[in-house]
Amino acid sequence: MFQLANASRAPNVHPTINKHRSAQEKRLLANYVPVYVMLPLGVVTIENVLNDKQGLEKQLLKLKDAGVDGVMVDVWWGIIEAKGPKQYDWTAYRNLFQLVQQSGLRLQAIMSFHQCGGNVGDIVNIPLPDWVLKVGETDPDIFYTDKSGNRNKEYLSIGVDNKPLFGGRTAVQIYSDYMKSFRESMSDFLEAEVISDIEVGLGPAGELRYPSYPQSLGWVFPGIGEFQCYDKYLTEEFNEAAKKGGHPEWELPDDAGSYNDTPEVTEFFKPNGTYTTDKGKFFLTWYSLKLIGHGDEILEEANKAFLGCKVKLAAKVSGIHWWYKSDDHAAELTAGYYNLDDRDGYRPIARMLSRHDAILNFTCLEMRDSEQPANAKSGPQELVQQVLSGGWRENIRVAGENALSRYDKDAYNQILLNARPNGINKAGKPKLKMSGVTYLRLSDDLLEDKAFNLFKKFVRKMHADQDYCGNPAEYHNDVYPMQPSEPKFSWEELLDATKPIPPFPFDEVTDDPVGDDDNDDDDECPSSDVIGMAIEGVAHIGEVIGKILGIPGKQ
Repeated sequence: MFQLANASRAPNVHPTINKHRSAQEKRLLANYVPVYVMLPLGVVTIENVLNDKQGLEKQLLKLKDAGVDGVMVDVWWGIIEAKGPKQYDWTAYRNLFQLVQQSGLRLQAIMSFHQCGGNVGDIVNIPLPDWVLKVGETDPDIFYTDKSGNRNKEYLSIGVDNKPLFGGRTAVQIYSDYMKSFRESMSDFLEAEVISDIEVGLGPAGELRYPSYPQSLGWVFPGIGEFQCYDKYLTEEFNEAAKKGGHPEWELPDDAGSYNDTPEVTEFFKPNGTYTTDKGKFFLTWYSLKLIGHGDEILEEANKAFLGCKVKLAAKVSGIHWWYKSDDHAAELTAGYYNLDDRDGYRPIARMLSRHDAILNFTCLEMRDSEQPANAKSGPQELVQQVLSGGWRENIRVAGENALSRYDKDAYNQILLNARPNGINKAGKPKLKMSGVTYLRLSDDLLEDKAFNLFKKFVRKMHADQDYCGNPAEYHNDVYPMQPSEPKFSWEELLDATKPIPPFPFDEVTDDPVGDDDNDDDDECPSSDVIGMAIEGVAHIGEVIGKILGIPGKQ
């Protein structure tokens, strides 16, 4: 039903600017990093109407004139399937995609299975479909739950991934059906290669994580957050895991503090606290592998849905930089990233993504350590370096976003540094290069003359001072028809990726900064609010958890 006719020979609707490139320009083009811009959250309204089409068209053309490669947009489950199960209405999004295509831009489409509202930067409210929320009225355990019993309606709990609670369908089946309908309804845009990436939402804010730091429940930066596994389904799973692991007396943590605590005041995260014990390691391994398994299963469904399409799958990982320089890494742990100084919590995610040939999309590219308050023990620069290095070591593409809207040179230059950590290679492709960067987000503030002039310079620098290129193969971002996912990794293979390896070296500053050639202060734009927001014993624990979660051992 979904086979694309002549997909491999689809016309390229984004031709390279008609100019002859010299040999040197072609070599420099290998350093080109495409730039996408995130569209406003409410570009399609809750009523499923394209908002201000004429105004948006002008904005898209302005982006195109600036050399921007494409745009990213949330495709909200709460809008598309609002009328009832399998009652999809793609009309407004088709109108939007047509506008993007006519503007000569590419498109990154996010399968947004989460609620809009309750997170940093959320200015509109788009809940999950009403028919899903009604299931939650009689069974509130379909939602993530903290130890106090607070329900979070941003995203369905991992515990119901395979529970047929939604008119006979499981959560995974709902996501799969949605993506299949998207492919069928958008087949012409897929065939024309307008859509370059399908980012699959895997949690709150579309990120592969637990909703550990919800503003709706009073969290404020830099609180450590709370574990989110106390719904009855995940509680039952953990109790069964502990029983199979030979410790039926172990229960979910009750000593990890509350959302706005600091690590040292809790029994779980204090020095030599619960997280360092066998019980703590068992829980954290279970908690983190459940998250990886969740992403793995849904990405496999995405791969099936888009099989044969010339697109790349992508998944977003959150940049939780606060408490990164603390021994306990508390904020990362509550979010599901089991990352410690002697344990890499991100490379197993990258390894999982590699079997789907998916892009790892990471946030907080613009942040520097010096901008963070000392009491938060933040390390955004080291965190970005670790995560990107892990992706490159697993031979997958890495992309990224800024976490907060910024319009200043410092932010742009930090993104440029992360995009090409060792600078431009004038002889050809650099050793390390991100596959793309998405700027968050399109707004009147960005399009204001002074801010936009600086943004255009940033785009030019991301392109290695080369003209816009409409053929990704020329800068080594080739996209091929999607193939079936590779076999699942064993638990040993996933946990092998937790062994810490020093990250690739990054330069101190970018070698081609924005503003170097400027003689005035016209492009000095104020930033927005800068501050927003042990391996021992692991093999045995991994074996137990792997068997419990159905992750095979090595064959």
